[in-house]
This record gives sequence, C-alpha cells and structure tokens, in this order.
Amino acid sequence: MSVRNESLGTIHKALDARGLVCPEPVMLLHRAVREIAAGELIEMIATDPSTERDVPKFCLFLGHELVLEERDGEEYRYYIRKSG
Repeated sequence: MSVRNESLGTIHKALDARGLVCPEPVMLLHRAVREIAAGELIEMIATDPSTERDVPKFCLFLGHELVLEERDGEEYRYYIRKSG
C-alpha cells in the first residue's frame, strides 16, 4: 500500500518504530529498504532519540537519501529514498 504526501510524493512503505529502542528502529529500516524498489520512499516514525544519529548515518553509509527529518515532541519522522 502506498500513500501520497503532497510535498514528498508517494510513500511506498511506512514504518512505525515507536516504542522501539536502538538498534531495533534501524533494523526495521534496513529490512524495509530491501523490500522496496530503487527510488521509492519510506516514512519512518520513531520515539528513540538515538535515531537522530542512527538514521542519517545509516543513509550516509548505504548511500540512501534522507529526504526529510522532522521532530514533533517525542516523535521523530524520517523520509528515506532508496538509492538505485
């Protein structure tokens, strides 16, 4: 199932990592990246503050694009585009 975000385009995979702690959010993200095609977008919501460090490093290390990173109170939201 995909969802349309007006500013980012189609979200092909949504991950809810709320309540999970390091390393679980990044493990979920790694699995999700393998399940989508190059160029597709993942939205991940997390509550673990360590994702502020881990998700950008994950993207940098594996070459994926961190399109947007937002924080709303206790929640962190990431949009990651899979590299080709």
